[in-house]
Amino acid sequence: MDNSKANNVVNVLSEALPYIQKLNGKTIVIKYGGNAMTDHALKVGFARDIVLLKQVGINPVIVHGGGPQIAELLKRVGKESKFIQGMRVTDTETMDIVEMVLGGLVNKSIVTMINQQGGRAVGLTGKDGSLIRAKKMHMNLDADDITSELIDLGHVGEVQTIDPSVVSMLDDDNFIPVIAPIGVGENGESYNINADLVAGKLSTVLGAEKLLLLTNTVGILDKQKNLLTGLTAKQVDDYIADGTIYGGMLPKVNCALDAVKSGVKTSHIIDGRVPHAVLLELLTDEGVGTLLKG
Repeated sequence: MDNSKANNVVNVLSEALPYIQKLNGKTIVIKYGGNAMTDHALKVGFARDIVLLKQVGINPVIVHGGGPQIAELLKRVGKESKFIQGMRVTDTETMDIVEMVLGGLVNKSIVTMINQQGGRAVGLTGKDGSLIRAKKMHMNLDADDITSELIDLGHVGEVQTIDPSVVSMLDDDNFIPVIAPIGVGENGESYNINADLVAGKLSTVLGAEKLLLLTNTVGILDKQKNLLTGLTAKQVDDYIADGTIYGGMLPKVNCALDAVKSGVKTSHIIDGRVPHAVLLELLTDEGVGTLLKG
């Protein structure tokens, strides 16, 4: 190894060391989705990152989505996907497919990928060990008018309670939990829940050090399209009020904001299209996205 390459290796490891020391024994909840879940090289890189984190004493907990995979299977069986205000209308037949895709195909694919890289991943849905208790979500026809007609989205749910004991047990036994966002109702019915919301609630219940949301965007941008980071909850509220943060970014930002307001040390909205985005955000000075703090 020549001196230049050796110095680069040493610099990388030296920069990472204080972050590894600070995060040792801490829980990091990671919402895994977007391009990072569909591009093969990014998938392998993500799996290696997760294994490395566990190896150095950090406890990653993964919550994954699977919208494109659900849409593909619905199309194959001749069933049309219908959305209202960004939420998938989920009748009983669609819910069966959602469970098959999220709890089966996608979840087990992620578990296998991590295990192939030397990790010990275990796949769960929110129904396992009554991890996620859910209730039916109703949505107003007019999002800006809470008195407007309520829409029944079928088996679309919201988190009612989370029992973290099964996740904590896996963490303590050196496993990596991989969770599909399916909740169980009081009568045993299944509910499809937004993965960002599950990750946010889970990070709060687990007392996580950090919540990471992998996206297909670079993070929160100002009106001049510059990346914003190191934001306080007050600053984020102000950016929402003046229209800097709007549209499709709002639900993700609100999820990250709710987590830090509920005790999670920091939330991160990061660009999952960047190779090894998780390691770069957690173990380097610059990071690859937006950091929010309380």
